[in-house]
Amino acid sequence: MAEEPKIELFVKASEDAESIGNCPFCQRLFMILWLKGANFVITTVDMKRAPDVLKNLAPGSQPPFLIYNGEVKTDTNKIEEFLEEKLSEPLYPKLCCRYNESKTAGDDIFHKFSAYIKSPKNGLFIHIEKNFLRSLAKLDKYLLTPLPHELDENPCLITSRRSFLDGDELTLADCNLLPKLNIVKVVSKKYRNIDFSTLKGLSRYLEKSYARNEFSQTCPQDKEILLAYSSVANRD
Repeated sequence: MAEEPKIELFVKASEDAESIGNCPFCQRLFMILWLKGANFVITTVDMKRAPDVLKNLAPGSQPPFLIYNGEVKTDTNKIEEFLEEKLSEPLYPKLCCRYNESKTAGDDIFHKFSAYIKSPKNGLFIHIEKNFLRSLAKLDKYLLTPLPHELDENPCLITSRRSFLDGDELTLADCNLLPKLNIVKVVSKKYRNIDFSTLKGLSRYLEKSYARNEFSQTCPQDKEILLAYSSVANRD
């Protein structure tokens, strides 16, 4: 039996340096390692007082960093690819999607949310808001639309019953999207009084996701997210 790899994931610390900070990229890798069932050590990094050893590991970089059998990795996308390749079957589950559409579902939401939350309520605000809400509706439609394997099982199915983007198991696509969606939900509710209750597909998706420890236990506290956006959210 092959020796288990030694893995250490460095993530951003919270403002009080005691818990996980607001960083969707850190949470993404945390989720992947948890879903893989790998043994790993997680270390929070207080970037205001980062020790010299971390500066030596990844000079000029921000968390997340990964050390895999002594090798330092700093690019989130490449780390994801690396982990999917190294932590492979039969010892570890595959997390890739079966449908390409699942990989890109919701990929414009965070960008449009960032523009929306920072925008003053001037002449462009309505346009920016519509773009953001349209991106949410597009994801909602994808989550409600049956996937081919669902239709194979039930050709008469009108509304998808799946839990996640690509089916009933969390995938790399969910690890990428969910940390961002959590930020969007928390900040939009606080500063724009928007909730997702009218979006049935999106509401179901988040409900099923929060029920999974791999997601809910890797989320930063809401107060940590709101603190990060307190200086950029435009309240005008």
